Amino acid sequence: MHDTAPPQQGPLAGFTVGVTAARRAEDLIALLQRRGAEVQHAPAMRTVPLADDSELRAATEALAATAPDTVVATTAVGFRGWLDAAEGWGLGEALTARLRGAELLARGPKVTGAIRAAGLRESWSPASESMAEVLDRLLAQGVAGRRIAVQLYGEPLTGFVEALRGGGADVVGVPVYRWMPPEDIGPLDRLLDATLAGSVDALTFTSAPAATSLLARAEARGLHSGLLAAFGRGVLAVCVGPVTALPLEAQGVETLQPERFRLGPLVQVLCEELPSRGAVLSVAGHRVQIRGRAVLVDGVPHPVAPAGMALLRALARRPGRVVSRADLLAALPGAGRDEHAVESAMTRLRAALGAPDLIRTVVKRGYRLELDPAEDPAYGDGDGG
Repeated sequence: MHDTAPPQQGPLAGFTVGVTAARRAEDLIALLQRRGAEVQHAPAMRTVPLADDSELRAATEALAATAPDTVVATTAVGFRGWLDAAEGWGLGEALTARLRGAELLARGPKVTGAIRAAGLRESWSPASESMAEVLDRLLAQGVAGRRIAVQLYGEPLTGFVEALRGGGADVVGVPVYRWMPPEDIGPLDRLLDATLAGSVDALTFTSAPAATSLLARAEARGLHSGLLAAFGRGVLAVCVGPVTALPLEAQGVETLQPERFRLGPLVQVLCEELPSRGAVLSVAGHRVQIRGRAVLVDGVPHPVAPAGMALLRALARRPGRVVSRADLLAALPGAGRDEHAVESAMTRLRAALGAPDLIRTVVKRGYRLELDPAEDPAYGDGDGG
């Protein structure tokens, strides 16, 4: 699905942000669009409930028969799905009784809410919402001889489970649902293509499986190195938390994360980081900032077509200096050798900017950004013509 918002003012106006989330995607998209961003939505994963899965039923029956000492609940949707499945199998009361008698650890506030809605009470929840903090607590307490049930959330949590077993625990995995690739891979492919083409300024991730899926799809299409290069060129990878960031950081991708692992703070990171990356130029008496797909002129976003943006970026690399038609033609995508293509694209660019005086034609030489004298390094050297 490709969602766009009409151009509007806001800290993200002129930027395009990719959203890879499936669950709560609409909430994230709304937050981004309200701040002016254009959003490209491509669910990288989908969750498949296992209410009829033999593994889930076997784990539930085992826990109903032999009580766990500790239960680690990891996601709200998974915890509710587990209770619903147990109820359908006639095991609801037995499971609830076992959970009530166990130390119940909740990974974060959402699962805490699901636990309380079921009439239960959590024993503890980590401030970081990190499974690493849960593991540290358990190992510090000592797990030898303890029976620990771990609700899996689409991934096997191999390291977590192995560490508990290495400490002497009897671990029962509870696979409530699995992460699977999206049924329609088209949006994810389009997001990948847009990212590699430079049309996306940031990608957001709210789960580690989504990051893993994007990397795997890029690998399958032979685009893995291109995707890593795009991150290296400045496409932001913004993750809701450190666990989500792990697959990307394992590939050498630098990520940004909010201090609080929520959608609102994630969007705030984007609002602070993206605008800070574009220099503000004083041009012909106007304040100009080039963004992903728009130019802010005195704070007002003006959408610019890719050809016009290519010309403007070429001019901005040498602000105040003349850029030849030949150099501009080389920057213009798919223009061939016809310098008239530069003139046509320049006419459309000036119209889009709404301030034709920003770009000056220098007869027989080319074009220049009309940088104000106070900022113009070429002022007084005769370069203006």
